Amino acid sequence: MDIKEQVRELAAAAKNAFPVLAAAPRAQKDAALNFAAEEILKNKQKILEANERDLKSLTCSVPAPARERMTLTDTRVDAMADGLKQIAALEDPVGKILKSWTAPAGFKIEKASVPLGLLCVIYESRPNVTADAAALCIKSGNTVILRGGADAFNSSYAIWQCLREGLKKAGLPPECAQMVPSKSRDAVGELLKLDGLIDVIIPRGGKNLIERVSAETRIPTFKHLNGICHTFVEKNADIDMAAKVVVNAKMRRVSICGATETMLLDKTLPAGGAKKIVAALISAGCEVRGDAFVQTLNSEVKPAAEQDFGAEFLDAVISAKQVDGVKGAAEHIAKYGSSHTESIITGDAAAAEEFLNSVDSAVVMHNASTQFCDGGEFGFGGEIGIATGRLHARGPVALEQLVTFKYKVKGNGHTRK
Repeated sequence: MDIKEQVRELAAAAKNAFPVLAAAPRAQKDAALNFAAEEILKNKQKILEANERDLKSLTCSVPAPARERMTLTDTRVDAMADGLKQIAALEDPVGKILKSWTAPAGFKIEKASVPLGLLCVIYESRPNVTADAAALCIKSGNTVILRGGADAFNSSYAIWQCLREGLKKAGLPPECAQMVPSKSRDAVGELLKLDGLIDVIIPRGGKNLIERVSAETRIPTFKHLNGICHTFVEKNADIDMAAKVVVNAKMRRVSICGATETMLLDKTLPAGGAKKIVAALISAGCEVRGDAFVQTLNSEVKPAAEQDFGAEFLDAVISAKQVDGVKGAAEHIAKYGSSHTESIITGDAAAAEEFLNSVDSAVVMHNASTQFCDGGEFGFGGEIGIATGRLHARGPVALEQLVTFKYKVKGNGHTRK
């Protein structure tokens, strides 16, 4: 069977399983996730061995942050299992009556939440996305086709087998969660053509993946563009707080999309405070690339090129620039940002409110690290990705973003004149 037939067959099987999962009671969906969590813990060694095979196959040219995203440990596998249990414990998003009213003609109308359908999640590098994405889809009553990165194929496959076993133990079709059993890039191309079967595509990866999906498919897509996140230190910021937050926003995990890539400094921020923040970044092992002003703050600051302000480094590198207040910060973010996550550090409530209202990104923050842009940290139990578009889903894509609605009309022999 060639890849075209194989992908279509997987999609058809998942589509056929959708009505069963969409109608499944919460207890059955939760049981599937809890069984899958048990399977992950039971097969931890197999998963780690599969991950080791993936890591050994990487070339030496793969950068350290990318290798770190791929790496599984005992702790990360345990966290993966805990994540499934946490999603199982969340409220079921399906079947909620979002609104009800009586129409002028006298019949009743209910607006009820329903699953989206068959989802396709295309992701790169991080094998734990296999568990997170499938769990959120199952909980929200959606069947799913998973297409992980070729570099983490063995890890993702081992995790997926645990998910299928969980579905079977709960009495649900294992076809509810499918995985493309091929590393071929052609498989992605075939998935993108299945607009008659797949209802929504969720790409989670780099710019090249997002651009390819956007160019090649007519299927509705939850886009996640680059994570070019900014932290703006306003003139009324507490300097110790600012240094702590900026270092965390950049250096906690440099390889995630919520890491700050550009620091903006208010032009009226005291120079001594600005120097302290830059020094804290450098002491933490971060390379700072700054404009002419930032270069005067520390001899280790390197000159920033224009392209550095639109770069997603995903490494221990940050660009830094002086701007004219909240307005200047908002203008810079509008020009160079990716509508992901931005934060202002300030003690001035009015300045904070101005920033939160004027910056048009999926997530805007006040006195908090941009690395808090995460479905788990938001209390969503996990996420499939961060949507930076405007339609349907924005910010962390979790359970509530994986359902749509329908209208239930209840009449009593009503006829229209």
